This record gives sequence, structure tokens and C-alpha cells, in this order.
Amino acid sequence: MLDWDRLRIFHTVAESGSFTNAGMRLNCSQSAVSRQIRALEESLNVSLFTRHARGLVLTQEGQELYNTAREMVLRLEETQRTLMESRENPSGILRVTTMVTFGAVWLTPHLEQFMTEYPDINIKLILDDADLDLSAGEADVAIRLHEPEQADLIQRPLATFHSHIYASPEYLDRMGTPVTPSDLDQHDLITFGISNVPTIRGLNWLLTVGTPKKERSPRLQINNLYGVLHAVEAGMGIAVLPDYLVHNRQKLVRVLPKVEGTPFNSYYCYAPELRGSLKVALFRDFMVRQIRAESNIL
Repeated sequence: MLDWDRLRIFHTVAESGSFTNAGMRLNCSQSAVSRQIRALEESLNVSLFTRHARGLVLTQEGQELYNTAREMVLRLEETQRTLMESRENPSGILRVTTMVTFGAVWLTPHLEQFMTEYPDINIKLILDDADLDLSAGEADVAIRLHEPEQADLIQRPLATFHSHIYASPEYLDRMGTPVTPSDLDQHDLITFGISNVPTIRGLNWLLTVGTPKKERSPRLQINNLYGVLHAVEAGMGIAVLPDYLVHNRQKLVRVLPKVEGTPFNSYYCYAPELRGSLKVALFRDFMVRQIRAESNIL
């Protein structure tokens, strides 16, 4: 297999017409250039140049190799220009996955600003409470609201999220407002049913907070965060909800505001193969800016 460095030096020598001129262009000595050409000739077992007083002339074999090398250099230069242009004007599809409620309630409204800033980047948003396999190419990036389980992914911390207890004004008017955590024993509690989502599993602390006795029994169980939200808005009971889900929803009131669950972290994840992707980096920076701007409500 041809050594690319030697082929690059050969192309420069053929363009320059002498070892001296090629050395000046390559910023190395004439003898170093000569040694590389000699090594290339020995590896191919052909003579590439005819040497005479006026300089170097390509042999027939040298001309064939030069034609190939020139085509390669031109294609590389074209690729470099394309890459430079793509860094200045990123384009194409970026596939983003995250859990359903976070993606639908918080992320989707924010995408308008990103798409305005980068009109040539198209977003494919994949909402799924299961973790898609980024290494298998099921998505480009993932926003995970729990510590990623795929150790081979690049993981960048985004933010820490909080959860509190919420109810509708109508429910509180009908059933009264809890003053202490133990008062929850007298209320209709809405919790999460069986779920494989780590974040949702961690939101069922309403059943144990403030009670040294046995775990409370929920009045209603729903295995979907959206379903829990709508049940609370409908006045069916009290539930724990992530604060990002409740922001700007006028139908909900925070109950026992000083009581909150264990905060959970979010991560921006992508496969190592996309480490140099400008689209991935731009979306990561966008997410960081948006979350920092709203850190007081998340």
C-alpha cells in the first residue's frame, strides 16, 4: 500500500520540478525530500524521475503516478472545502431522541429557535420512554433524564431537575390542602404504574414521604407521565410531577412546597463516531443555553 506522506511529497516534487523547490514548499530539507522519493521508488521498484542538470522530469511510470496523485489531491482539496463550508453552514438531518413528556412539553417548543438559527439543519425528534441504541444508529443524540447505561457513549451533563407535589385548585377546594406530609394519608394519591423508565420509577416517593408506617396505597396508577399530569389537572388527586412539566400550567398548584424528591440529572449523549459533528455540537450548546436560561424553573 502506498505511503500517503511519500505520495504527497512526490506530488509536490513533480509540481515543483526540483527537490530544492519542493523542500521549500514542504518546509523541509532537500536531502529529506530526496530520501523520501528514493524510498518511494524502491517500494514501487520503478524510477519516477529522470534527473539532469535542468531539474527533474517524470518518467512514464512517474507520469502515471502523478496523474493519480493529482486526482487524489484535488479530491482532498474539494472535500476540505466542503467540510469548511459545512462548518460555516451546517446542514442535513439531526436525529434527537428523549423521553416522551420532556420532548413534547419542554423540548418541542424550544426547537423553533434552534431551527431559526440554523435553517439548513432539519430535526427528526424521536420521542420514546425507552432508551434508543445510539451505537446502533437508532438516533444521533439522546437527552437522557437519568444516568446513561451505555458506557461507550459520550455523556455531557446538562442540568439537575427537581420534582414537587402538585394538585389542582378544584381538588384542594374539595378535599382541603395538606399542611404536613402526614396529611397525605387522607388524600387521593396518583402515582406511576409499572414502568421501565428510571426517572419515572424515582417519582413515586409520594407513597412514603412523611409516613413512618407502611407505604400509602395510591388511588390511581398510570404508567405514563402525561396521563398523570392530565389526571391531576382534572382534579382526580395529588401527584409528584417534574417541575419542567408543570411550568406555565395554570391549572396546578404546588402542595407542601418545601417538600421535594431526590433531584435527578440529565445528560446529552452521542456515539464517539459523532465527536467531530458540528450539528451535534451546535445542538448541545443550544440545549445548554436554553436550560441555563430556565434553571430557576427546572
